[in-house]
Amino acid sequence: MIFRQFIHDDLGCASYFVGDQDAGLGAVVDPRLAVEEYLDYSRYVDARIAHVLETHTHADHVSGHGRLASATGATIHVNALAEAEYPHEAFDDGWVLDLGDLRIRAVHTPGHRPEHTAFLLTDTARGEEPWAVLTGDTLFVGDVARPDLAVEREEGARAIFRSLRGRLLALAPETEVWPGHLGGSLCGGPGMDMKVSSTIGYERRHNQLLGLEDESEFVEQALAGLGPQPPNFRNIVALNRGPLMTDDVLVPALSPREVEERRAAGALLVDVRTDVQFDDAHIPGAVSIAADHAGFGTKLAWMAEPGGELVVVGRDEQDARRGAGLAAAVGMRGVAGVLAGGMTGWRVEGREIDRTERLDVHALHDRLGQDPELQILDVREADEWEEGHIPGSVHRPYHDLDELPGELEPGRPVAVICASGQRSAVASSMLRRLGAQRVLHVVDGGVPTWHRAGYGIEGPAPVRGISRPA
Repeated sequence: MIFRQFIHDDLGCASYFVGDQDAGLGAVVDPRLAVEEYLDYSRYVDARIAHVLETHTHADHVSGHGRLASATGATIHVNALAEAEYPHEAFDDGWVLDLGDLRIRAVHTPGHRPEHTAFLLTDTARGEEPWAVLTGDTLFVGDVARPDLAVEREEGARAIFRSLRGRLLALAPETEVWPGHLGGSLCGGPGMDMKVSSTIGYERRHNQLLGLEDESEFVEQALAGLGPQPPNFRNIVALNRGPLMTDDVLVPALSPREVEERRAAGALLVDVRTDVQFDDAHIPGAVSIAADHAGFGTKLAWMAEPGGELVVVGRDEQDARRGAGLAAAVGMRGVAGVLAGGMTGWRVEGREIDRTERLDVHALHDRLGQDPELQILDVREADEWEEGHIPGSVHRPYHDLDELPGELEPGRPVAVICASGQRSAVASSMLRRLGAQRVLHVVDGGVPTWHRAGYGIEGPAPVRGISRPA
């Protein structure tokens, strides 16, 4: 029997290659857009990809089902309730697919989406009971799926409760759980673990939400932990439901002069280098979204205008093309090109650059005592802000920075802070693009570091103006 998990680290997505090597047959479940790994693995195990299975119509990433079908001739299968507009074979609850000794059974588990389906895996050469379940976006390690991406959120939460209680938790406790997402994905809640698998029995005992036997209490707790919805998710659903996308992501290399022209015409320049490299020197107006940290595609989808043109800037062209591929994975189809030669090519031509001042939390504390003009912008999520924030700071989640916050004066310096320095990297570059004249990027920590240093934290009520922390 063949079983292999593939993880898309940037989006926290998991997909699977399952099959029977003796029969020479395989299937890919929930493929990501870049399908080369599946094709390579198919050749390695000598098993033809004959089927592509979708647990549901994904809302956070573009599926590779079209590219796989084009490359292999595989048949795509999805629940009939998905109302897919591409060539496929629809199935209902209880549908069975046999691949040699591997039996795959569909278990309808609505809630995350109405069509959502888990897949039970049975190795019939060893026994008739399933040994594993691919839970898709219903049950995760340590958490459950969010219910608000397809239906009214309370309705979705109640459906998830019933799917869990009536279907998945009825499985034998030793049944392995292989989820569709790992920690960091926006399709789940804050309890999601980075662990790649679990068992029904372990989750039943240790997953906090699964311990709630009252449906109303489950709904209340599930909704309380909801984070922001994945950006661009309606467009991604439409892409995954609509005509098959079979083309590779091909983008041209643009000369520095061509990039300058695109920038002047309104294109968003996305710099995928590290925040250290960006702060040291970057193209004026570019936004910093480092591709070497998880969540690049999600951050980009929040920052980019729908339908707007993008140009990707990297250390070199290979670095930028990786960023362009990650952008395509979240449905960003407007990548006009990458900067030829990377930032080195830009600087060799002596073109204009900008810099961002960096300081750590302790330097920020000292600066506040010296500069009465300094403002602080906290770009964490609302629940983080409410747990405690720097006195006098202004709050705006980084993904909501579509204009300069009214509480900030553009002529005064502003220090941008989060919890670690990653979100503040994106926000500080965006703030400069929005007209702030002097932006300081707080690095090597954030508000939790400030609190641990004993500098003083206040509760959720925001204070206008800057008060000096003790």
